[in-house]
Amino acid sequence: MLRNYLMTAWNVFMRRKLFTAINLLCIVLTLVVLMVVTALLETMFFPRGVEGKSDRFLQVMMVEASGPHTRINSQPGYKLIDKYLKPMKSAELVSAVSMPRSVSAYKDGQVHALQMRHTDAEYWKILDFRVLAGRVIGAEDVANGRAVAVINASSARQLFQDKPALGQQISVGGQSFEIVGVVEDAMHVNAFADIWAPLTASPSSDYKTQYTGNFSALLLAPKASDLPQLRHEVEQIARTVQFDDPKKITRVQLWADSKLDLFARAATNARGADSGAGKVMAIVAAAMLLFMLLPALNLVNLNTGRIMERRSEIGVRKAFGATSAQLVCQLIVENMLLCVAGGAIGLFAARVVLWWLEGSGLVPYLKVDMNLAIFGYGLLLSLLFGLISGVIPAWKMSRLDPAHALKGNA
Repeated sequence: MLRNYLMTAWNVFMRRKLFTAINLLCIVLTLVVLMVVTALLETMFFPRGVEGKSDRFLQVMMVEASGPHTRINSQPGYKLIDKYLKPMKSAELVSAVSMPRSVSAYKDGQVHALQMRHTDAEYWKILDFRVLAGRVIGAEDVANGRAVAVINASSARQLFQDKPALGQQISVGGQSFEIVGVVEDAMHVNAFADIWAPLTASPSSDYKTQYTGNFSALLLAPKASDLPQLRHEVEQIARTVQFDDPKKITRVQLWADSKLDLFARAATNARGADSGAGKVMAIVAAAMLLFMLLPALNLVNLNTGRIMERRSEIGVRKAFGATSAQLVCQLIVENMLLCVAGGAIGLFAARVVLWWLEGSGLVPYLKVDMNLAIFGYGLLLSLLFGLISGVIPAWKMSRLDPAHALKGNA
């Protein structure tokens, strides 16, 4: 039976090649957009590579401090991280890292705009940077306040052209740093920067006294199942935080978030235990479904027109005993086959679009993998697309009267 369905589908597709091409184009364009969006979302929220341990670590990037006449919404400062989060019992590692800031780097009389972070040694253990040359910042560099720096590959090419970067001196904000390592470019929220230096090499030590500032904390759990415990401990710690003026600040809130939770909290302005991630994902899923419904409705009309051209064939088959269920299955199989073919072309086209995005520079250091998960999403979307656009025409076909169909009447 399936073989007959396949042979019939092939003959139908080849009978009206232009019609088939229009259907395929509609399917491919829709699936390309959906798969590109899916690949970007997976890269953002469930990354591999440099943030490959993201299933084991959480970020503390928001602190809310309030009192009788004061409310502060900020990023945490180094003192809050060092005093309250570094001693955490349920965390394997805790890192304090500054957020990227724009700096001017001087080399051979030229000025280069770079994004700079100051880090501790734990940062390089939590994130899995691919080291291309030299080494990363270590505990001794931080302990001794060494003026050393790690740069990414793009900045190394920009600053030194074809010369080796290791051992070179570079002036950043009036300080001179020795390049000790070159790492692969990374665009993820915790890894994005052009140059990194030890925290203790900062031009001022004022950061050590600040409860709010320009820092974030990375909390690495021993295993993924320990993340709820990590979140709970952060909530408990928030209740013990005391600012320098305890009368002015009487309540402090901290949130340990995953990548998805962090995005959702910023998008929904959530300030409780629920980050709003479920709501955000529901909105994204609904938006993708609505986007898919528009071309699906167009395909419904095209498929209905194709059915009307096959009234005589349908009438003959019904006259010889074909059931409505068999006819419905035939059209759905035909439509699913067309959508799967469109999905295969769409996967290739999506990869081409992603290659273009990676090379365009629209998103700095973007690198997206088309892995098996994306392939699975693409296949699922193709099947869902075929089902949505095939059910209504199939249902209409099953209701045709054989006598009228044989006469060519609907």
